[in-house]
Amino acid sequence: MGARMAKKLYESELMVLQAKLVDMQAWVVETGARIVVLFEGRDAAGKGSTIKRVAEYMNPRVTKVVALPTPSERDKTRWYFQRYVPHLPAAGEIVLMDRSWYNRAGVEHVMGYCTSTEYHRFLHQAPIFERMLVEDGIILLKYWFSVSDVEQENRFRQRAEDPMRRWKLSPNDVVAITKWEDYSRAKDTMFVHTDIPEARWWEVDNEDKRRGRINTISHILSQVPYEVVAREEIEIPERPRSGGYERPPRDMTATVPDYARELEKRHNDERVTSKRGKRHREADAAAIAQEEEKSDEAPASA
Repeated sequence: MGARMAKKLYESELMVLQAKLVDMQAWVVETGARIVVLFEGRDAAGKGSTIKRVAEYMNPRVTKVVALPTPSERDKTRWYFQRYVPHLPAAGEIVLMDRSWYNRAGVEHVMGYCTSTEYHRFLHQAPIFERMLVEDGIILLKYWFSVSDVEQENRFRQRAEDPMRRWKLSPNDVVAITKWEDYSRAKDTMFVHTDIPEARWWEVDNEDKRRGRINTISHILSQVPYEVVAREEIEIPERPRSGGYERPPRDMTATVPDYARELEKRHNDERVTSKRGKRHREADAAAIAQEEEKSDEAPASA
């Protein structure tokens, strides 16, 4: 992948694609379609940020993001796919899965969280399970976000140094650096067994997140046979005349303090102080310059 995509071009195209996603969502609601999109890949590969852009302007009642926690002890005793089935879409719904049942083929297998028998059973059952979903009419899309080892480490270090994003780092994430080849082999094996005609794997080069997001959203739109649905115009009615309602005194209710006004006042005061200080510095500099000029013009002593 080349240089990072220009920000202005990225932002303008992203808005166009997001508008089309809203059109696609309207078609899903109108036709009762069901869509499942799986977002998989290495830690720090950019899955979450892509999901955020996909869902940004979507109706959360229609488009749902699913990110399941670590399975409970009860979950571990159930059929592996059972904990995912309740999150599958009903008619007119879209489900975006931030990691999915492929945890078993990736982190669980590499980190030893499942047995060899469970792992091989998954590789056998996953294609069967997915064929059942597709046969039942679900549109199933699977994306693998690819990133280089250098870029992954760089993103890990950025998270570690940023207190706003440090929560994204887990012990498993750090270990991922030392198990790069193990995860590569696991991914290759997973593709061999689960890249089926009914549900292909689509690999996203996400070395540059801007390009990756644009490519992913564009591809999702190309894989869903949606049409623009004519939506009913909504007219805003005229406000009726007042019926004599009077609001109770404001001091009768608890009101959130106006922190914004305090912030604005402090900001304005700082600007005034800064300007006053600048004028003083400029005046001082001018006075010094005048003194130096007078000194230069004074006759030299005998």
